[in-house]
Amino acid sequence: MRSKSVAMAAAVAAVAGTGLIATAGTASAATAGSAAPRAAYNGACGSGYSVVNQAGIADLGTVFLTYNKSTGKNCVVTVRNETGDPVYMSASVRVLLDDEETVPVVEEGEFTSYAGPVFVDEGAGHCIEWAGVIGDEEYFNSGSNCGTRK
Repeated sequence: MRSKSVAMAAAVAAVAGTGLIATAGTASAATAGSAAPRAAYNGACGSGYSVVNQAGIADLGTVFLTYNKSTGKNCVVTVRNETGDPVYMSASVRVLLDDEETVPVVEEGEFTSYAGPVFVDEGAGHCIEWAGVIGDEEYFNSGSNCGTRK
């Protein structure tokens, strides 16, 4: 199993190594031609969270970015299209603050249906970096959802 810092570094390296773009506000899928999101959001983040962004991870599942407007927190969960034998999965999220380097919150391991939820505070008014991995496929987005949800 990969460590949390290794998982985020792998996501960044995978994006860099595939020639994909990881700029502010730009989504980057690690698999060219990623399938449209198919897995349904499972409510794992809890009550008050609404899906604000989502992306397919190849044909394996979907990573969901959610937001709770009453708490200002963001949450990420990676959901497989079909449950089955455990496979390596991860969900990660971090807030991009202008004045400090923030550490991503990551859950990773061998899962049968989903990874996460992982939460960050201070999401309101700040850009978010979020990612999901299923097996060898991943999705990485840095600098999206920068406004305040109303």
